[in-house]
Amino acid sequence: MIRVLVVDDQFLVRSGLAALLRAAPGMEVAGEAADGAEAVRLAAKLRPDVVLMDIRMPGMTGIEATGRILAEAVDPAPRVLVLTTFDLDEYVYGALRAGASGFLLKDAGPERLLAAVTAVHGGDALFAPAVTRRLVEAFTRTPDPAAPRTGPPPGLSALTSRETEVLRLVARGLTNGEAADRLYISEATVKTHLNRTMTKLGLTSRAQAVVLAYETGLVTPGGAGS
Repeated sequence: MIRVLVVDDQFLVRSGLAALLRAAPGMEVAGEAADGAEAVRLAAKLRPDVVLMDIRMPGMTGIEATGRILAEAVDPAPRVLVLTTFDLDEYVYGALRAGASGFLLKDAGPERLLAAVTAVHGGDALFAPAVTRRLVEAFTRTPDPAAPRTGPPPGLSALTSRETEVLRLVARGLTNGEAADRLYISEATVKTHLNRTMTKLGLTSRAQAVVLAYETGLVTPGGAGS
């Protein structure tokens, strides 16, 4: 059973999402929150598996709430799936930096919503990776001025050559299976390399690994990487 915390400041949207999740087999609504601050409180109290997080809310934004939830979470931390719209794409990059596992467009149909929740819960940290890659490419050119500055990103010297290859392919939007085919290794081996990469670099999600690959120049916007 996947326990989901639904966060949205619009009552009709929030209740509609909750109703859809309650009707789906294998899904359970752990709680509902109307703003970021309430989401942080409920995430700590209820410990959901997935947080379905709206971005733009009064008070604490979804990006701020995502960072707080993941920073304060008791292991295992919940997966955060961000809800956005096309005209709010600039917020998606901030959400990825905060550690969100992926994002979903608000106009997605019911089947896609349920598939996204299932995928994120299962560890597929970038739902629709090709779309996410395009967003990352766009916003590494124009970084969010409101994003916190924590100094230069850590280097990649700790990675083996194969770990670096896997990171580069994942950052370019390939799924684990596609990366495995490209490198002539098993999908399980790709997952192992990616998990080791995240551990070495102190990252908490696949999304952060993708962002780091762009920020360090391993992969360049519009190119195949160095």
